[in-house]
Amino acid sequence: RYFNPVGAHPSINIGEAPLGKPANLVPAITQTAIGKIPSMQVHGEDYPTRDGSCVRDYIHVSDIAHAHTLALDYLIAGNNKEQSEIFNLGTGDGYTVLEVINAFEKVSGVKLNYTMGPRRAGDVIAIYANNDSAKNVLKWVPQYNLEDMMATAWQWELKLAKEKS
Repeated sequence: RYFNPVGAHPSINIGEAPLGKPANLVPAITQTAIGKIPSMQVHGEDYPTRDGSCVRDYIHVSDIAHAHTLALDYLIAGNNKEQSEIFNLGTGDGYTVLEVINAFEKVSGVKLNYTMGPRRAGDVIAIYANNDSAKNVLKWVPQYNLEDMMATAWQWELKLAKEKS
């Protein structure tokens, strides 16, 4: 089970390119920074969190890919105890929306144009992975921190813009 997959492959040959207005935070950030969209809105500033914005667990796509290869090795070796096992793939740490924005601004050097808006119906305060099973069973450990995630997402967005020009 994936939490919030973000970033791009370190080669910057594979990444996320949503059609239309992005529904996920990181593409909204990168598209705002590059000027595809004029501004973005942070949904909620009154959550009982470190800075009032909601908390989510973000995981780099390369960490997810690595977990898949470990899971295949696990199955091929016949180590599975059940026909179906569930592994939560997330860092196990939650970041607020504003922390994600700050990390992006730090690695990109771009100040984002965003506004604070009301909460969205149905958004929970915080959700992040308990990845103990993936760590203990698959021996999987996420390698990318939040700044790494933002850096590869930004490099991907820059590549898309260059290819389009």
